[in-house]
Amino acid sequence: MSNIQVIVGLGSCGIAAGANKTYKKIEELQVAENLQFDLKQTSCVGMCYREPLVEIIDDTGHYMYGDVDQERAVEILDKHIGNQEPVKEYVVQSDLFDAGVDQHFLEGQVKIALRHCGMIDPESIDEYVANEGYAGLKKIAEEQITPDKIIQEVLDSGLRGRGGGGFPTGKKWRFTANSEGDEKYVICNADEGDPGAFMDRSLLEGDPHAVLEGMAIAGYAVGASQGVIYCRAEYPLAIKRLNIAIEQARAKGYLGKDAGGIKGFDFDLYIKEGAGAFVCGEETALIASVEGKRGMPRKRPPFPAVSGLWKKPTNINNVETYANIPYIIHNGSESFSKYGTEKSKGTKVFALAGKINHSGLVEVPMGMSIRDIIFELGGGIPDGKKFKAVQMGGPSGGCIPEYLADTIVDYDSVNATGAIMGSGGMVVMDESTCMVDVAKFFLNFTQEESCGKCTFCRMGTKRMLEILERITNGEGKEGDIEKLEDLAKQIKDNSLCGLGQTAPNPVLTTIKYFRDEYEAHIRDQKCPAKSCKTLLTYEIDAEKCTGCMVCAKKCPVDAIEGERKMPHVIDQEACIKCGDCYRRCRFDAITVA
Repeated sequence: MSNIQVIVGLGSCGIAAGANKTYKKIEELQVAENLQFDLKQTSCVGMCYREPLVEIIDDTGHYMYGDVDQERAVEILDKHIGNQEPVKEYVVQSDLFDAGVDQHFLEGQVKIALRHCGMIDPESIDEYVANEGYAGLKKIAEEQITPDKIIQEVLDSGLRGRGGGGFPTGKKWRFTANSEGDEKYVICNADEGDPGAFMDRSLLEGDPHAVLEGMAIAGYAVGASQGVIYCRAEYPLAIKRLNIAIEQARAKGYLGKDAGGIKGFDFDLYIKEGAGAFVCGEETALIASVEGKRGMPRKRPPFPAVSGLWKKPTNINNVETYANIPYIIHNGSESFSKYGTEKSKGTKVFALAGKINHSGLVEVPMGMSIRDIIFELGGGIPDGKKFKAVQMGGPSGGCIPEYLADTIVDYDSVNATGAIMGSGGMVVMDESTCMVDVAKFFLNFTQEESCGKCTFCRMGTKRMLEILERITNGEGKEGDIEKLEDLAKQIKDNSLCGLGQTAPNPVLTTIKYFRDEYEAHIRDQKCPAKSCKTLLTYEIDAEKCTGCMVCAKKCPVDAIEGERKMPHVIDQEACIKCGDCYRRCRFDAITVA
């Protein structure tokens, strides 16, 4: 076996960027040139913006290369493996030298939930075990730790549910453990339906055994013998790796009879593939879906901890919550609670998306500011544009403006802005983003995803969406903002589940912080961000126009008139405001207002 390892990141982000082709090219070169190294796979390390990523570990240290297409792979293998000369200009992270902003992206994080992602082969249980995998279960078996002590350890850690609600995990476990019943269940909510969120997917693809171990520990603590992973079918790679992990765990005795070596603890689990309904992220709707019913919520109480799956006591946590459990049990509650704030302990995984240079996954201690996450880790805003807002919490969350970017990420501080922590999505927006349009986008999403059970949610969100559509089309009226606020209150107060209760949040926060944009759309029929197409006016500056004819030739409706080498004019009645002329003009002669 060679002492050189070449590791290719094969998470969904890497594969989308061409990592499979890179892996195949490396494999071909290894055979063709008889290169001596071990070729392996891993998953997403979080640096999605530099995929495909290839790591080389040799006698001198480790080197992670970014943007490795097939051509670059040939060059790297030739120089690094063939001549022992690392190609430093392509290195994004190394333990031998500072690779700049990319190096800081990884070193500025504290990884607990993501501790194995991008570090091990997710399809190898042996690599998981070699990196303290299943050590939590082994500790329970060897030290004969009681279920009550496990729950107390989780309580002492301060871990709160990472799915969005932030309810204390240990307290939830205790409710289930204290509920009467000869049969109990644990469920992993891997539905993850928020636009821009990919934390759970990356965890399942990169470290499936951590989730299985966390669920097994939860099963032991609450007295359950059966687990269910509810994962959306749109995550095929995650499901594939979960199935591999389940079979491996069964074969090694970590699932099944006396699971993990704990005498008398029989525990197994299976995967239920969801059809992608956002409402099934709500606990009772998820349970209905697992039972084969239409995914619709029911009234609570009784809560799932008392009457859940098949009316049996059921504990439900999300992927990230379970992934933290093995670390806490193996290393002790203090290893987790030393990070974070007084009421929000530990670390949190965030998915950075939108108008940001470093899109990807980060895990940071609770208490870090939004601004530091966006600018120190996320690399700031592309093209020199100004940071305007960040949307947190998905469709159930809200938009936080730039002047509140020093807000720290903990449950109470984020809630105080009108947004929510949610599962960890962060969609970053710059000055070109219309906040009315953003509110319309998220409300359209929740309106389509409403199960229809509640009149206020089903019809109220529809009426709100109609108002927002009128405003962005230049047909807004005085009083529309007040109507939106009134409808929002009624929907929040009268909807049955969290989808309806939080659906108005993106609208309310944009009105709260960007009311002037709503007023400009209604009163001036202008979009300050120059984003709403119907409200834009394109004009040609006669002094700058050279009469090159490019815009006239490309206009799809022949709305541009003028002779060659003479200033042109746009027929405003014919113009469909597609913006093609603006994008094609090489002389900055076309203005938009």
